[in-house]
Amino acid sequence: GATGLATAGIDVVSLANNHSLDFGADGLADSIANLSNAGLKTVGAGRNDREAWDVELVEVNGTTFAFLALAEVPDEAAYDMHAWTAGSSSPGIAWVDEQRIRSAVKDAGSWADVVVVMLHFGNEGTSVVSERQRTLAHAAVDAGARLVLGSHPHVLQEVEDYENGVIAYSLGNFVFDGFDGLANGSGILVVTFEPGGSVRWRLQPVSLDGQGLPSVAG
Repeated sequence: GATGLATAGIDVVSLANNHSLDFGADGLADSIANLSNAGLKTVGAGRNDREAWDVELVEVNGTTFAFLALAEVPDEAAYDMHAWTAGSSSPGIAWVDEQRIRSAVKDAGSWADVVVVMLHFGNEGTSVVSERQRTLAHAAVDAGARLVLGSHPHVLQEVEDYENGVIAYSLGNFVFDGFDGLANGSGILVVTFEPGGSVRWRLQPVSLDGQGLPSVAG
């Protein structure tokens, strides 16, 4: 899996989600190690709170991008999401804290050209952006993030131009089986950061087949 992601050209992976500890702390550690060995950087989870909130840097054509990943999802059946939050000396994921998002983004923006915040949030199965999603995403952009990438709902949600940033509230599924209807229509968000500071984006439609594999649509 990790090798496939690297071969596909993926550089950074968010582990701030509601399945990262399905196999406990050992499973999380294995995931981080396997991804690292394949050359991928991970954000949003770690051996402790500090690691989970750490940013990762990627340089592209002389521009430095800082990535930060966080999660906030409702408890589900056997899941107690708050129990998965990384502690001062315990592994887990980075759980949303609005004030801390603001300070983390501002800090990253002091030494990176572009700050990207990846948020695993919202309600599953709905294309409607919740007020909480909008509040958190706007807070990140207000603090200096230029791009917010959302996940968790499993369906596409709107892409919003907000102040100096772009917010994709949910990019839906990409490589994911077991879904029908709207959940099998996804997209690749292509974002271009211009030298003058402006941001352009387009959404390339993607369609998932019965095995959950994507192909470019139309």
